[in-house]
Amino acid sequence: MNTKYIDLINQSFYFPQEEFDLNERHLRFHGIDLMGLVEQYGAPLKFTYLPQISNNIHRAKGWFDKAIKANKYKGKYNYCYCTKSSHFKHVLDEALKNDIHIETSSAFDIDIVESLKAEGKITDKTYVISNGFKRDKYISNIARLINSGHKNCIPIIDNYEEIDLLSKEIKGKFNVGIRIASEEEPKFEFYTSRLGIGYKNILPFYRSQIKENSKVKLKMLHFFINTGIRDNAYYWNELTKCLKVYTSLKRICPSLDSLNIGGGFPIKNSLAFDFDYEYIVGEIINQIKLVCEEEEVEVPHIFTEFGSFTVGESGGAIYEVLYQKQQNDREKWNMINSSFITTLPDTWAINKRFVMLPINRWHESYERVLLGGLTCDSDDYYNSEQHMNAIYLPKYNKDKPLYIGFFNTGAYQETIGGFGGLQHCLIPMPKHILIDRDADGNITTELFSEQQKSEDLLKILGYDK
Repeated sequence: MNTKYIDLINQSFYFPQEEFDLNERHLRFHGIDLMGLVEQYGAPLKFTYLPQISNNIHRAKGWFDKAIKANKYKGKYNYCYCTKSSHFKHVLDEALKNDIHIETSSAFDIDIVESLKAEGKITDKTYVISNGFKRDKYISNIARLINSGHKNCIPIIDNYEEIDLLSKEIKGKFNVGIRIASEEEPKFEFYTSRLGIGYKNILPFYRSQIKENSKVKLKMLHFFINTGIRDNAYYWNELTKCLKVYTSLKRICPSLDSLNIGGGFPIKNSLAFDFDYEYIVGEIINQIKLVCEEEEVEVPHIFTEFGSFTVGESGGAIYEVLYQKQQNDREKWNMINSSFITTLPDTWAINKRFVMLPINRWHESYERVLLGGLTCDSDDYYNSEQHMNAIYLPKYNKDKPLYIGFFNTGAYQETIGGFGGLQHCLIPMPKHILIDRDADGNITTELFSEQQKSEDLLKILGYDK
């Protein structure tokens, strides 16, 4: 009988996969010996595999280059990284090796941009697309960057007051974009995004605030939907509406030459993940070209803003199963030595799925379980609601430690979880390591942060003054 965990995986999925395989009896991720990491650093453990950031940037650039050539598209493509996905310096340093641009969303982002400029990581030629609702500090920081000579900083206008606010602080002429307030999917609790300016109001807004304004030049139309880029009727319908606005605006605004299609690519959330990126990119380029030809306007330069796609698949977390609780006839709870709420907050907040696999004991029999975190909160769990389906793991054995890994967790989890700060029930933040490859392709590791100590938390709480 095929009763081992490895049999279950082989029956359910194509395995091994590009990033996952077995080294004898232990799981490897991009060739990394995960049990070796556990033996060296312990668990719980967070890690960032830096080369995957560059890998995904190269993949996306390749898809767009291929689509532009296939469609004889005359515009250029620009890849932007959304810093809000992960602001860490090691992430930006890796991403900026690949001739990309930056998208910001708040005031302190501009301080990061200026720090990177001082190090020579970016230059005045780097586009800085400044999104978000802007007030006071964000406005003044954008103005400071542009006034220093960074003319490729393009603030994306989010509301009717921002043109005046920016004009008061920016010396001389500057470029702007306009964000479309897209209509949300029917499942949303509201109809239209709170961000941007409505479809029907964009042309009147341009005429009243930009057309006769000698200081401001419109360069970009920004299109973003919360669901990201998907091959469904909703996405294609919203893109078509966006293109109609673009072509109408282009006819009366010759300076408009760029379309930011915003919204990120999905990332792998199970071994069954299947998304045809190359087809989607080809269809986007084709649709933009067709609409522009039909309306007899020049095609725009294309900007994308990929955050999760850039950094998400670089991250992972490893936990140890501490204990198993049989709570009734059907439910077995495997208790991990950390918390989902604090270390993977999206599992709790939005039922986000991640790839979850055991690190060891693949050649042993398995059982169906639920996963519970250490906090006293009833919502600190991971089950089939978040997972692709029921969770099966090698059977619990108190004499044989079981380690489990969550993968593709690199976007948002540290910032939403409050890296370096207080955690729910004062559960300490895990140790975090950076994984890279040297010039010969050998794997290297570096400790980025130690697991939090009680002294760290007591100081934040005011007990240690």
